Amino acid sequence: MYIIAIAWMYVVTLMAATEKTLTAGFMTFIFYGLLPCALLLWLLGVKHRRYIQQKKNLLENDVRDPDRTDTD
Repeated sequence: MYIIAIAWMYVVTLMAATEKTLTAGFMTFIFYGLLPCALLLWLLGVKHRRYIQQKKNLLENDVRDPDRTDTD
């Protein structure tokens, strides 16, 4: 997924470089590149963060609950 974001930012950077004024280039970069890319990565990262948190909770539960075959 990161390769798509990198490629998109490359294209947007080239679009911003061809704008006539510095302000137009900056706004193009922000509104066509930075904000949509950040939103996309944040939305796709929610699922990954949720998966990591569930995995961490399962590991903590396994550590807290002793094995029933343990004689102690």
